[in-house]
Amino acid sequence: MSAMRRDIGAAALGEARLWLGTPYRHQASLRGVGCDCLGLLRGVWRGLYGAEPEVVPPYSGTWAESAAPGTDPLTEAALRHLVPVPGPLAEAAPRAGDVLLFAFRRHLPARHCAIATGDGAMIHAHDGACVAEVALTGWWRRHGTGVFRFPVGWSDPIHDEPVATVSFTPKASMTLRTVS
Repeated sequence: MSAMRRDIGAAALGEARLWLGTPYRHQASLRGVGCDCLGLLRGVWRGLYGAEPEVVPPYSGTWAESAAPGTDPLTEAALRHLVPVPGPLAEAAPRAGDVLLFAFRRHLPARHCAIATGDGAMIHAHDGACVAEVALTGWWRRHGTGVFRFPVGWSDPIHDEPVATVSFTPKASMTLRTVS
C-alpha cells in the first residue's frame, strides 16, 4: 500500500471520528448538530477535499425502496466519486477509511453507508442513535454491497475554497463559502 493511500485512509478515519456523538437527523450533514449516514459521508468528503463533488437531491427515508427498477443511486454515486475495491464485503478486510455500502434486502439497492475503522469496526449514523463506532459483525458483512476508497489527490475543479452545505429542514439548505 502506498504512503498516499495509507494517508488518505487515515485522514478519512480521522474525519469520521470527529463526527462521533453527532445526533441522527435525516438529510443533515453538520458535525455536532445532526447527520444521517450519507451526511456523515458527505462531511468526511468535505473534511478531506473541501467542496462536495455533486449536489445531493432531497431524499426520503424509503428512497432505496422507491428507486427506479434497475438503478442503485447510492452505488452509482460511489462509482462516480470513489474508487471501488473488488470483491464482496463478506470476504474483505476493509482498511481504515474505506466506505462501506449496505442493502437491507437482497433485491433492493444500497441504502446505508459507513466508514471502516480497519479493525473490524465501522463508524456510521442511523435513525434513533448518534454517530457511533460499532463492530462490523457478520450481519453487516452479509448485507454489504460494496467497498470503496476515497480517491488520492481529488481536487474540486470549480472551487478553491472549502464549502459546507448546512441543511436546516429536509427542503431547505444553504451553501457557505469562505470569502476573502
